[in-house]
Amino acid sequence: MSSTERTKKTSEKTPVTVIGLGNMGSALAATLLEQGHPTTVWNRSAAKAKPFADRGAVVAATPGEAVAASSLIIACVLDYDALYAVMDAAGPLAGKALVNLTSGAPEQADEAAARARALGLGYLDGAIMTTPPGVGNPEMMFLYSGSADVFEAHRPALAALGDPLYLGAEPGRASLYDVALLGLMWAAFTGWLHGTAVVAGDATKAADFTAVAIRWLTNAVAGFLGTYAPQVDAGRYPGDDATVDVQIAAIDHLIHAAADRGVDNALPELLKATMERASAAGHGSDSYASVIEVLRKASRNGAAV
Repeated sequence: MSSTERTKKTSEKTPVTVIGLGNMGSALAATLLEQGHPTTVWNRSAAKAKPFADRGAVVAATPGEAVAASSLIIACVLDYDALYAVMDAAGPLAGKALVNLTSGAPEQADEAAARARALGLGYLDGAIMTTPPGVGNPEMMFLYSGSADVFEAHRPALAALGDPLYLGAEPGRASLYDVALLGLMWAAFTGWLHGTAVVAGDATKAADFTAVAIRWLTNAVAGFLGTYAPQVDAGRYPGDDATVDVQIAAIDHLIHAAADRGVDNALPELLKATMERASAAGHGSDSYASVIEVLRKASRNGAAV
């Protein structure tokens, strides 16, 4: 590609300002530059910005200068207090669009959206469902919630970072999905590690077990999730595949096998206890999806979850 072609390609892309150049912010800025977006960067520690100047980014001296450079501002800073400090120092923000990729709780996203509205600033909250090396991979999800206008107007720039998935107008929805998906990830990781430890007791390599585990998760477990989701929404759990009581009997086999091989059983014991609570609540003949009734019982009783 000639320099003229590169210039034309860049001129057709939305200018973007990236606030915050930690590991994730740096990955965001680098990806935008690679995708041809005119990119301005600002970081509280100016030394982190220099490598981006060498790659063609504009390095802003102040938050105000950074915000003035682009209609689209992407922030990825330490926390919401850091975000508010930048907003307070930036000067006029009306008419700009802020996509906030700072990690936080749903309630913090709601507060940030209210502050943005008061400043005349379009606000979109986001959650990055990958680590820095995955930024720019179209297979990786970026979750967004908040202003639909901001999302639609800047979808092409957001798509440069990963697959943009809009979850609706409630600002905190992306953060809520984020924490729920992380919980799913940690549970899956720990279940896999426990299973790996069990089979390793009989000299099975983790790589050999994992190849089978991935097939099981992809072709069977994912299908159960698709079956169970409508049951959860309907509040009816037909036990026509495998009931909770059958699962309780089955998990005993895992507990015994793990104990015989010296593997810690805290996780399966917790799972069994939860199943037993569901059975005691009258769901022994229902599908495993009925376990959600005991998981969300605390919230229904008005207690903290």
